[in-house]
Amino acid sequence: MYKKKKRSWVKHLDFIILDLLAAELALYLGVMIKFNGSIIFLDKFEWFNLYQNLVKILPFIDLAGVFFTETYKGILRRTKYEELISTIWHSAVNFLGVLLYMYMSKTSYLHSRTVLGVLAIGMVVFSYLFRVGWKRVIRRRKLSDVNKTAMVVVAESDNVEKCLNEIALSPYPEYKVVGVAVVDKDMTGQTIQGIPVIASADSLFEYLRTSVVDEVFLDGNTRKSEESLATRLVEQGLTVHIPLVHTSNLMPNRIMEKYGQYIVLTTSMHIANNRQAFAKRLMDIIGAIVGLFFTLIAFIIFAPIIKIQSPGPVFFTQTRIGKNGRKFKFYKFRTMYMDAEERKKDLVEKNEIKGNMFKMENDPRVIPIGRFLRKHSIDELPQFLNVLVGDMSLVGTRPPLEDEYENYALHHRARLSIKPGLTGMWQVSGRSDIKDFEQVVALDTEYISNWSLGLDIKIILKTVAVVFGGKGSK
Repeated sequence: MYKKKKRSWVKHLDFIILDLLAAELALYLGVMIKFNGSIIFLDKFEWFNLYQNLVKILPFIDLAGVFFTETYKGILRRTKYEELISTIWHSAVNFLGVLLYMYMSKTSYLHSRTVLGVLAIGMVVFSYLFRVGWKRVIRRRKLSDVNKTAMVVVAESDNVEKCLNEIALSPYPEYKVVGVAVVDKDMTGQTIQGIPVIASADSLFEYLRTSVVDEVFLDGNTRKSEESLATRLVEQGLTVHIPLVHTSNLMPNRIMEKYGQYIVLTTSMHIANNRQAFAKRLMDIIGAIVGLFFTLIAFIIFAPIIKIQSPGPVFFTQTRIGKNGRKFKFYKFRTMYMDAEERKKDLVEKNEIKGNMFKMENDPRVIPIGRFLRKHSIDELPQFLNVLVGDMSLVGTRPPLEDEYENYALHHRARLSIKPGLTGMWQVSGRSDIKDFEQVVALDTEYISNWSLGLDIKIILKTVAVVFGGKGSK
């Protein structure tokens, strides 16, 4: 019987428990300092109940942070500096959760600032020490042969060195390659990459019958007889690994899926799991509801001004291109005169962006109030409706016009592989100073490839700073 390798959050259960202990220890230390080492608080029983409740709620706050962030991804490969940054981020999310709990329970004024200060610093210090120490233990255990499964690699002579280099010498494996069988040549007794050749095609089954072997890896070049060989090995009670495709030929993001009766390896620029997709959509819905409230306020203030300066509708509706070429209705506060689209063809030669976008400083089609609305991105507020209905997201790539999309080169289409957003990497990277569409595509591609909920939050915070700084669209 084969025990499947741990996946998802279970894989990092040990680090989750350590971070929970670190948070509780930091809280305990803060309470000890505040009350001079008195644990029971017999003379201050109400304080005991207050912090006892916080002790109970901390695990739920920490688990919620784990759900919405990716602070454990690649934890064993991180350097000590990278681990420190990750720990600070994880602890900051936890501390914000504590503040939110205090606000919702209306107990903010009761909690000691000393306790909260020690909690914030202590979570970082204890979590970092626990993580670094436990990683050292894990690495030592993985480098030793204790509890590792014994694996034999079956390969052909022309590919055996490359195969062993990638299988036997990979860092921190959960198996040990005890030998290699070369099936197209008798090399028994030799060593390759430090691994002994233990059998040929004729002696392989005899070796497996008399030796301790748990798993067999069949190199892809042996496919001619791979299925029948795998069947015989499984009948002997061995676990067999058959490579489907070499990952160097794929994007770094990949998952195994079943389509009909086919087992497929799916690869993309970025693959979000169900938890991440749910969290992003939840953030979109909450943000859209809040944003529509501000949209209503803006409508009350600016709708009469827009009507006076340029008679016509307050809202500007336009067909834009969304995820993977889908069309949708895009909403803005109208900032241009009614004949703006007709006049655009006369201004094409004044386009300041090289490529498939149109951007012009001091655009004569913009009405006076429109310049203010654009500078502070107020004209974008109605797009919160697009976010709420699911056509757009809070963070993504800006949706192109139909005529811009028709002129896209093949690699430009990559920026449409996610939902378009109200803001994105381009908007917080000096959008008014970027004059080349290829730079826009590069920034959007970088965002998609490195997407995380943490990155979305960073972009949203930067967007707020850009808008309030008056560095909006021109």
